[in-house]
Amino acid sequence: MKVHFKFEELKVYQKALAFAKMVYITTNNYPKQEMFGLTSQLRRAAISIAANIAEGSSRTKKDFCHFLYISQGSVYECVCLLDVSCSQEFCTEQTYADSRIQLEEISRMLSGLKNAIETSRKRSV
Repeated sequence: MKVHFKFEELKVYQKALAFAKMVYITTNNYPKQEMFGLTSQLRRAAISIAANIAEGSSRTKKDFCHFLYISQGSVYECVCLLDVSCSQEFCTEQTYADSRIQLEEISRMLSGLKNAIETSRKRSV
């Protein structure tokens, strides 16, 4: 029987996991000399999006919002790293475009979740 955690129901968490999976698949094709550079950095940033959603969900609403801000920062970091990847021709234009779409959606969803939590915090005060 699989243990179920509430954060796993969040669509933004599921999309962040899907993005991380895509990053791992894509970076498998990066040059070997980038294994400890761009490949590692992009993978860690992608994982950080989902990891901060998960960790923050176990905290107070105020702390959860803080973790969502960190997650949002990881989204922006991924954008930069993908820009570098594309400029170095490590990924295809299609992969780049698909990644940007995913990151824009995740970013919007994180903003929406932060706003919802902050609104509910203000109501309960």
